[in-house]
Amino acid sequence: MRELKIFSVVVFFSLVTYYLVEPYAHHEMHKKVDANGDEIHVSFNNFKYDGSADIEEALRAGDKEKAESKKAFWAEVGSISTLEGDVVRGEEIFANCIGCHTPESPRRALMGGVSAPSLEHAGAIYDKDYLIAVIKDPAIASNIDHKFEDTTMHPMGSIKYMISEDQRIADVVAYIMQEKASEVTPDKAFEDACLRCHAVRYKKSTILGEVPKFKSQKEELAYKIDVIDATEELKGYMGSTPPDLSMIIRARSADYLKTFIENPQSQLAGTAMPRVGLSQQGYDKIEEYLIESGDPSRAKREALGPIVIGFFVIFTLLAFLWKKYQWRDLH
Repeated sequence: MRELKIFSVVVFFSLVTYYLVEPYAHHEMHKKVDANGDEIHVSFNNFKYDGSADIEEALRAGDKEKAESKKAFWAEVGSISTLEGDVVRGEEIFANCIGCHTPESPRRALMGGVSAPSLEHAGAIYDKDYLIAVIKDPAIASNIDHKFEDTTMHPMGSIKYMISEDQRIADVVAYIMQEKASEVTPDKAFEDACLRCHAVRYKKSTILGEVPKFKSQKEELAYKIDVIDATEELKGYMGSTPPDLSMIIRARSADYLKTFIENPQSQLAGTAMPRVGLSQQGYDKIEEYLIESGDPSRAKREALGPIVIGFFVIFTLLAFLWKKYQWRDLH
């Protein structure tokens, strides 16, 4: 009985540490505060984009005019979302997009330093309302309008004049959600949504894509120069070099990662990183990729876990029986 009591005490304090002490310590270390030092609760909206966080941020900053403007903008997005889109007409309108949004031609210089994302799997990884919003006004949809005196100065700003009518927006988004929604792998989802800005050195990927195999040292040096040039262009647009994401899933909590991806301003006010607009399905793919990148041995470790636990259970049982046998004559 004494051993069982000791075991119970150890289990109790281990659970308290894991479920109470560690989360509290993490909360204190990563506390989010405003300019006055008051703690801010960072909410999560389950990858639903209705502008609530953007409006709250504007009100917190005391800018009621901006809050009303964003409220009206997202109300229009919600209204367009209820329209029935015509996929056939949407395909015709989509022709306006493929000039920039192609995997073969990143058009980094044209976009001011950041390459335009491929839309081949946009319907599978991005939220419908976000796609509507980003066509209406990319800067406001991405919640980086603070970077521009006029949101038409956004690299994609002209799109709201090319596709301006509500029905046309509904049509092209309907086409994307139906025809650009094929099954996507975690690697491809990450490439489309994140790799344009974030390298992953543990996966041998740069912002230009997966590092190729080189036939000569000259080719390798040329590639490195291309990466440096692209990184400098990106830094010029973003203001700083986006971090490598190899270990982000282990360096930050899952809650931080979800809230940051849903709305970067919630965790890093004033950042130039745009809202990505992922759906829950898209986020799940990205998270799967980052887990594999930051912890490639996880699958083997988890498979080995039950075996190790089983060993300890058997060993404990045998040790207990051995003790009972050795102490059988003691009182």
